[in-house]
Amino acid sequence: MNPDPISLIPEQDTSARRLELLTLEEAHDLMRLLQMIAAEGPDELSEEAQWFAREIAERMPSEN
Repeated sequence: MNPDPISLIPEQDTSARRLELLTLEEAHDLMRLLQMIAAEGPDELSEEAQWFAREIAERMPSEN
C-alpha cells in the first residue's frame, strides 16, 4: 500500500495545501529572485539558485 502524501497532512493545516501551487506571476517573481542570487557569485548557493531558476523556467510559459 502506498499512501497519498497529501492525506498525511492534518486537515486543520491549510498552509501546506496553500503552498502546493504558485501563480504564474509568483513563479516569474521567484525565478527572477533565484536568477539574482545566482548572479551574485560562484558558490554553492548561487549554483543551486541557477539550477532552480532553470527548472522553473522550463516548466512555465514565458511572460508576455
